[in-house]
Amino acid sequence: ILYEDHHLIAVNKPAGLPTQAPAEFPSVEAMVKAWIKEKHNKPAGVYLGIPHRLDRPVSGVIVFARNTKAASRVAEQFSQHIVTKVYWGWVECSIAEDSGEWRDYLRKIPDVAKAEVVDANSEKAREAITPFTVVKRLGDRTFLEFVPKTGRMHQLRIQAASRGHPFLGDSLYGSTRPFAPASEQGEPIIALHAHSLTLIHPFSKEPLRIEAPLPDLWEQSLG
Repeated sequence: ILYEDHHLIAVNKPAGLPTQAPAEFPSVEAMVKAWIKEKHNKPAGVYLGIPHRLDRPVSGVIVFARNTKAASRVAEQFSQHIVTKVYWGWVECSIAEDSGEWRDYLRKIPDVAKAEVVDANSEKAREAITPFTVVKRLGDRTFLEFVPKTGRMHQLRIQAASRGHPFLGDSLYGSTRPFAPASEQGEPIIALHAHSLTLIHPFSKEPLRIEAPLPDLWEQSLG
């Protein structure tokens, strides 16, 4: 648990676990609901609004709403791109530029949990904008910080991979280098972490910045 009040709860999502899943499968949503139910001794069901999600193989900060008003107000911030999200990740190859911005048009591939880069005039194409800064270069890999301005499906993953820099461990988008052992659920883990999220609190109206520390497995896998 990274933050909790009467309106919001934020957690550090482990990689390999989906944000949301059917009741018979483990998910972050189910774990947070169970935690709230036990902590606050709630006999009935627990409401949990989900204004955004993280991909299954990605770790990091994710925020949930504890009532419908908070859910509506936070969802509006995401839709209007008011929320600032910062991601950290290791990619294959050394990137020459110290900073820059990736601009592409993406769309989901039908019937497949995967996205692709397409022409701007393609059907269902949506613009994706991702500023990045190089934090560190280490041999044939680069540690980057991303502050995406849009939130498309697999945005960072496909934009990096399409330039020949897939995230370590992201075999879905062409990575040939392992990053970490599979999760407890047997799911792959990639070197991408949602480091922080800044939004306007839905009731106090004050800026709220929430940080998620890197998982221990990053140290174990990368040193």
